[in-house]
Amino acid sequence: MTGPRVVVLAGGVGGSKFTLGVREALKRRGAPEATVVANTGDDLWLSGVRLQPDVDSLVYALAGVNDTQRGWGRVGDTERVNHELQEWGAGWPWFTLGDLDLGTHLARTGWLREGSTPAQVIERMSQRWQLGVRVLPMTNAEVDTHVVLRDGAVLHFQEWWTRHRAALEPAAFQNPGIAEARPAPGVLEAIAAADVVLIAPSNPVVSIGPILAVPGIRDALRSAPGAVVGVSPIIGGRVVRGMADVCLTAIGVDTSAAAVAAHYGARTHDGILDAWLLAEEDGSESGAVSECGIRPVVAPLWMTDAAASAAIVDAALDAALDGAASDDSARW
Repeated sequence: MTGPRVVVLAGGVGGSKFTLGVREALKRRGAPEATVVANTGDDLWLSGVRLQPDVDSLVYALAGVNDTQRGWGRVGDTERVNHELQEWGAGWPWFTLGDLDLGTHLARTGWLREGSTPAQVIERMSQRWQLGVRVLPMTNAEVDTHVVLRDGAVLHFQEWWTRHRAALEPAAFQNPGIAEARPAPGVLEAIAAADVVLIAPSNPVVSIGPILAVPGIRDALRSAPGAVVGVSPIIGGRVVRGMADVCLTAIGVDTSAAAVAAHYGARTHDGILDAWLLAEEDGSESGAVSECGIRPVVAPLWMTDAAASAAIVDAALDAALDGAASDDSARW
């Protein structure tokens, strides 16, 4: 029996936890390693080095070196260099860079300046640790996320998110240059070859949104031969982590599982989803999801540990199997 070929769209801490579950679930099924398309919209230059927060969250989590208490960075890290930068008045005093984390950023920046692409940098990072999945950036282009406030001011996403904790009311989110960007090598090919594409329970606006905004990726999902299954980042009518509700409100989407499903849309109606996993707490919204042309699947969605995350992935893969019409997919 051969397991399914899986592609995951992910970003942030939620995406990292979900990806750990993907790795575990596919290992049990004897399936090939998944391909994870990582959000790079929240990347930035700071103190002369290139940071890729979502990529690093994924890599650190898969390598088992992430700080699970803080939710970001390396476990056991120190901040001597960060303190020295602040003494010089360099960087952002409210954006902490750990010493081990800076080692990653320095290595990345050096490779980029030598001519490597972000995809090639991630490949080099993967040679240090056995990640158990293939991580690809959504694009090799620099398409940092900017937040346009109601008063017209524009902030980098990291300043709005980390310094202001999303307290400043946003009017729009932009990724300058994304219209000219192209998917990183391997992204479209992976989607075309996948039996299942999973949309992680990441922030729909600033984590999954930029991935879908890269020209060619949304169309690839719409025409993908495999099923596309999303997992709700909303449980009990609330966001699980961060300030995704502020982001959703800014684009006119309610903070509910059904509303986020409708935001992604059904593939039968020019959207991207075939099925949508809702938390048990939101089971009453199944009808609203069905009305959108998306098949609802109610399951426990709290990612309390790797086993719980793997169970969610199993439910998503089963949902894809239940909706598969081909004999080839039925072998899972």
